[in-house]
Amino acid sequence: MKLGIVGLPNVGKSTMFNSITKAGAECANYPFCTIEPNVGVVPVPDERLDNLTKMYNPKKTTHAVIEFVDIAGLVKGASKGEGLGNKFLSHIREVDAICEVVRCFENSNVVHVDGNIDPIRDIETINLELIFADIETINKRLEKAKKNLKADKSYQTEIDLLNRMKEKLESGISARSIELNDDEKEIIKDMFLLTIKPILYIANISEEQIEDAENDENVKKVKEYAIKENAEVIPLCVKLEEELSSLNDYDKKEMLEAIGIDECGLDKVIKKSYDLLGLMSFLTAGEPEVRAWTIKKGTKAPQAAGKIHSDIERGFIKAEVISYDDLINEGSMIAAKEKGLVRSEGKEYIMKDGDIVLFKFNV
Repeated sequence: MKLGIVGLPNVGKSTMFNSITKAGAECANYPFCTIEPNVGVVPVPDERLDNLTKMYNPKKTTHAVIEFVDIAGLVKGASKGEGLGNKFLSHIREVDAICEVVRCFENSNVVHVDGNIDPIRDIETINLELIFADIETINKRLEKAKKNLKADKSYQTEIDLLNRMKEKLESGISARSIELNDDEKEIIKDMFLLTIKPILYIANISEEQIEDAENDENVKKVKEYAIKENAEVIPLCVKLEEELSSLNDYDKKEMLEAIGIDECGLDKVIKKSYDLLGLMSFLTAGEPEVRAWTIKKGTKAPQAAGKIHSDIERGFIKAEVISYDDLINEGSMIAAKEKGLVRSEGKEYIMKDGDIVLFKFNV
């Protein structure tokens, strides 16, 4: 699963990417520094794995991972090929969700591509270019559907849907804000619309804004805008996060305590991004390995087993399941079994986040 980091030039995208991945993506104070996207795979922070590792002392601990893609800065006219528009749009098409960095800080030493700070203008610059690209995609599909209608009247349903979506897009409403039923989602699934992708806004603030970030005027504006799209906003001082990412765990903890923050902001971004993609983790625990396995929310037990190995899914018999909280509260699997907290679940069981599982199978 990929999450694309986007934003106008010089808003802190590549700095945030560096902080998240420590991959050393090039970062400079001029537009289009990032041309080809940088890609980094990062572990999803999960204290449950840390606690299970203490309990089992395994040879190996493996976190779930998420892939971040640092995409080139966008300018007005991208949908018409301005700047690096065509590349930008093609790179966004390849990711599963969008993380949009919005500049909410003043700094005369860091130039803004439009000359001054205006987070809503910046958001709309990007969103409108994505909307224009989606309208073009819908127009092409409409043309094709109208030709097919002559031979097959069932295409009228698709034409009606596309016209409704086009009308909304032309009024500046993203596809993700349009209510669609399951059949309608199926019709447009292969269109890969850009504005239907889930989005998370990162309000990039200065160190001076951290203490009262929730009441900052620019952050409030971003939050008000995000409500319309059922999106979330995380205020983040990207510059500080870059400093934190270079520290060891002890120094990082001390610095966070000094600032009065209980969790690294980037950990929140990574966790929220995982959630944004509709993902969750089930866990396996034992002496060889403690591991988090990534699945879509709503996955049934046999398909979850298939994440470990296709043979386990094919020969699935049952899943022995205990919740993470129950295991930690009892202190051991033996104690949990004695209290009847380990359940036997069949093929229709829908996995829950934090389930600790042992799959029984026969092939």
